Amino acid sequence: MFAKKLPLKLLLSVVTTITMSHIILADERIRVAGSSTVFPFTSAVAEQFTQKTGHPAPVIESTGTGGGFKIFCSGIGDNTTDMTNASRQIKSSEKETCAKNNVTPVEMSIGKDGIVLAMSKKFGQYNFGVVDIYRALAAKINVNGKLVDNPYKTWKEVNPELPDIAIKVMGPPPSSGTRDAFVSLVLEGGAAKDSFMAAMKEKDKKKWKAAVHGLREDGGYIEASEHDNLIVKKLTSDTELTGIFGFSFYEQNIDKLNAATIDGVAPSLSSIGTGEYPVARKLYVYIKKEHVATKPQIKDFIREYLSEEASGSEGYLSDESLIPLMLTDKAMSNVDAYALLK
Repeated sequence: MFAKKLPLKLLLSVVTTITMSHIILADERIRVAGSSTVFPFTSAVAEQFTQKTGHPAPVIESTGTGGGFKIFCSGIGDNTTDMTNASRQIKSSEKETCAKNNVTPVEMSIGKDGIVLAMSKKFGQYNFGVVDIYRALAAKINVNGKLVDNPYKTWKEVNPELPDIAIKVMGPPPSSGTRDAFVSLVLEGGAAKDSFMAAMKEKDKKKWKAAVHGLREDGGYIEASEHDNLIVKKLTSDTELTGIFGFSFYEQNIDKLNAATIDGVAPSLSSIGTGEYPVARKLYVYIKKEHVATKPQIKDFIREYLSEEASGSEGYLSDESLIPLMLTDKAMSNVDAYALLK
């Protein structure tokens, strides 16, 4: 009834004001995509950020590190993200895409994480050497001085001390930063201990990289989605399956799973923090520099993330199983991120 009596000009003004207010609110929301491993940490920071500042809750999506960089580097403006979560550093090809689209990525190191090989408690608990994992999962390996398709079917064939069960490992897809880190730390690390592969690297690095970075596609390695919780569910129903994911997801499911030791070292807050655990890596959030000027609330978000209350030695992100950086490492790794706050 009221709308009918309102003059058309005034009514249009009211509608326009309401519409514009919604656009402004939408624009104010910080938008983040990227790594499923970093997702829970950024979500925890977002919750505190919203409570403390009153800014609208950030929109955070789990797309995988590769997918996050694709969106982030696509350009500037409302149709892209302000930040991206990453479980590895940005690649040179991604930097080139960002530069082509006038995007300046600013790296922020948020802490450390470990990559675990976990299994159902019914599976048992084993020690995998880095070289064992390489020999079990690489698509092509050295056998008697020849590069051949991986012939191993069971863990016992790889190493007599391992169980006589089929090699069946579920891990992240190619878009995942966790997979990139796993390939770098484990497959490259294992291949480095093989004299034949080391010689190949010296002679033909391109051929070596293709051999070392390829994961087998005969069922020994099974690609999962970006959501690590799905791997956890599979592990609880398949007692001969091994899963690859971040330490934080293992910690959340420690009542259901065992984590293998790697080269004799168990994954823990301490062993990952000191670097003793062989499969430890830093985690990152990348900030789009061009958006900081138009969304000043991004600075508040960065401050919250870098605060001792969040990512310090006793910060609330430790409750989410993020391993904090030493103060000196944190300061040196985040010079560019701190510079944005000036």
